[in-house]
Amino acid sequence: MKKMLSLLIIVSLFILSTGCSQDKSPEDNLQKVTVLLDWFPNTNHTGLYAAKELGYYEEAGLDVEIIQPSEGGTAQLIAAGQGDFGVSYQEEVNIARSQDIPVVAIAAVIQHNTSGFASPADRNIKTPADFEGKTYGGWGSPAETAIIKALMDKYNADINKVNFINIGSADFFTSIEKDIDFSWIYWGWTGIEADSKNIDLNFIQLNQEIDALEFYTPVLITNEDKIAQDPELVKKFIEATSQGYEYAITSPEEAAALLIKNVPELDSDLVKASQQYLADQYQAEAERWGEMQLSVWKNYADFMYENALIENNIDPEKAFTNKFIP
Repeated sequence: MKKMLSLLIIVSLFILSTGCSQDKSPEDNLQKVTVLLDWFPNTNHTGLYAAKELGYYEEAGLDVEIIQPSEGGTAQLIAAGQGDFGVSYQEEVNIARSQDIPVVAIAAVIQHNTSGFASPADRNIKTPADFEGKTYGGWGSPAETAIIKALMDKYNADINKVNFINIGSADFFTSIEKDIDFSWIYWGWTGIEADSKNIDLNFIQLNQEIDALEFYTPVLITNEDKIAQDPELVKKFIEATSQGYEYAITSPEEAAALLIKNVPELDSDLVKASQQYLADQYQAEAERWGEMQLSVWKNYADFMYENALIENNIDPEKAFTNKFIP
């Protein structure tokens, strides 16, 4: 009887443990990770969504949640531990580090700065000298004024002859029809949209005018504590994310479909066209997706310091790292 009772207990415990293991979700074994975006989801972020949809994060043992931005800059939120990783840009990282906010760039989403000043062709703005007498629409950042001044100084033009209007996040195409002559855009999104609308733009790309304006935008960031305390997590996240961007590079049409699936309110034609353009831009000529150069970090930090955009210059070697890029 005692043997029979013991056997029943053992069997019951086995059934109970088996049932518990069956009820346990696979996600329970994954490490939860949050990623804060810098802006509304777009093709800069496709690699993140691809890594999530294609299971690259799960294979790395991660349960990744992609969160749209809230109030506060991404760098400040990441430094404060309000997210594990974030999408930012070199200027924000430089400003943060100049204020002893310990964020670090861990990958460049795009190799080259594809941004610049765009204007309808009929405004006849072909060089920065042509900014004189025109109205610029921006978001009120000191960097805008400093960069416009640097470009105009190169052409011996007078920034005091430019009319500045703060248009915030107003639509570029609506603004150029009503209030402004030129604005700062990213060609990979707004420039592609202009092509789709058959709007002829003149475009002055920053990195083709001044070497120091070749900066990384956007970048993926984390904080110094995360790197020090859990480098394995950073490594797994970047490895899986790089797979997502490599997929976007080799399969732009399929990658576009994944982004549209996650953000159905986006213009699908614009996403597809933008994805085709960025497929050649994510890695460009770099040996690895995400790789960054010290010279790029140093040159733009020096530019910001010399133009009073940061009070204290930074140590560029501490602002970024390539050590997690596979």
